Amino acid sequence: MASTFFTWLRSPAAREYFFSTHFWGPVANWGLPLAALADLSKDEEVISGSMTTALGAYSMVFMRFAWRVQPRNYLLFACHLTNATAQSIQEARFVNYWYYGGREKKFGLDKGPVTQAIEESQAEAKKVADAKQ
Repeated sequence: MASTFFTWLRSPAAREYFFSTHFWGPVANWGLPLAALADLSKDEEVISGSMTTALGAYSMVFMRFAWRVQPRNYLLFACHLTNATAQSIQEARFVNYWYYGGREKKFGLDKGPVTQAIEESQAEAKKVADAKQ
């Protein structure tokens, strides 16, 4: 198998591939998923929810493009699959931190003002519903 690869590497088809946008486009594009993977260890406070959503959607669209284009661009597909996965993880971290109590747990707060307001309104709604019965 290795000898077949090295034979292909010396062929005109390999030179054509390595000097095409099918190779250099995805190689240049790998900066996005590498940055996203590096950001996985950063604090949730700095995650931008709208940018993370936009980058995830962008990668999903171009993942489909890489699959549908002929010949299939597996390098571009892998790049966008990696980025979409990393952005999905970042989005989950963002939602957990800002909407599911991650921030309160981090700072040792019992409940944030939004959580308290939601619980108070739910308790009030329950009292009203019980009073009607």
